[in-house]
Amino acid sequence: MAEITPDAVQTIWTITLVVFFVVLIVVAILLTLILQTAKDITGGVSAIWNVGQRIANNTIHIALLHKTNVVAGQILQSAVGVVNATAGVQAHAKECPGCPNCVIGPEWMR
Repeated sequence: MAEITPDAVQTIWTITLVVFFVVLIVVAILLTLILQTAKDITGGVSAIWNVGQRIANNTIHIALLHKTNVVAGQILQSAVGVVNATAGVQAHAKECPGCPNCVIGPEWMR
């Protein structure tokens, strides 16, 4: 077996150190790119989350619109009833010469 000379050992160490530093630089660059991409993804996720929250805040009350529509329909029915009753009173007042006495009734019924 051949003996390794000190110059060969120094050359191997030099080549090893150069390869180490090249790999170290490549790994540092790749890790920097990964970190930048992670920051970009985090920013995008944050923007999506904020938009989602605003959409949720704007649409949370849609479920209540059904109840609002039901109540509005009941109000409309009541208003129609009031209009019809008012029209009936008005028609009666036009046709009845004894109003308001006929509505109030005789004194013994008061």
